[in-house]
Amino acid sequence: MEPVVEEQQRRPWVVGVSGASGTPYAAAVLRGLLAAGESVDLVVSRASRLTLLDETGIAFRDAHWREDLATWLARGADGKPDTFDVRVDDVRYWAAGDLAAGPSSGSYPVKGMLIVPASTASVAGVALGLSKDLLQRAASVTLKERRPLVVAVRETPLNGQTLKHLVALDEAGAVVLPASPAFYAGATHIQDLVDFVAGRVLDAAGVPHRLYRRWEGELGGAAPRGA
Repeated sequence: MEPVVEEQQRRPWVVGVSGASGTPYAAAVLRGLLAAGESVDLVVSRASRLTLLDETGIAFRDAHWREDLATWLARGADGKPDTFDVRVDDVRYWAAGDLAAGPSSGSYPVKGMLIVPASTASVAGVALGLSKDLLQRAASVTLKERRPLVVAVRETPLNGQTLKHLVALDEAGAVVLPASPAFYAGATHIQDLVDFVAGRVLDAAGVPHRLYRRWEGELGGAAPRGA
């Protein structure tokens, strides 16, 4: 009898997009994952559709998600269309209300989950284990399976209750990563600031990228020439 050769199993990163402002961060993370050859399972919350429409003018539709996603990822942080050339062939989309979706189960093979941006509502839902939608459920599963979970919270100021929720996520093993751009990388454009945050999210997930200039211990190394 010939040995059975198992087909290589797809192990995606789950990317959850919540309703906080910051859809360019999500787009940059998705582009970074795909550029690194990673597979993606995408969950877009109901609230995030409103934010996406408000920030980009793009209506994200279940029936046309691939077309809408490609349009979104091609758009720059400054709103210019067709800034990036992105293929979305290895993206699988799950509706936020589909609690029977693959990422709702710990037996579904994934590498981990990134919530970008993470609203205070999604932070609270995950910290309390509410599982009100697929985004929250997938994050809870990620924690219980001891897989990497990166929460790019995007809110300011933060009240005491949200801070308690973030501490709870940290204690549960998540990486709490505020969407706070830095300027030492020599940013000259809004896209540079967005890419810095996206790059830090990918750093936390262990995904290689070239989204920003890393600190090399030289003061002024990122300053424009002639400054």
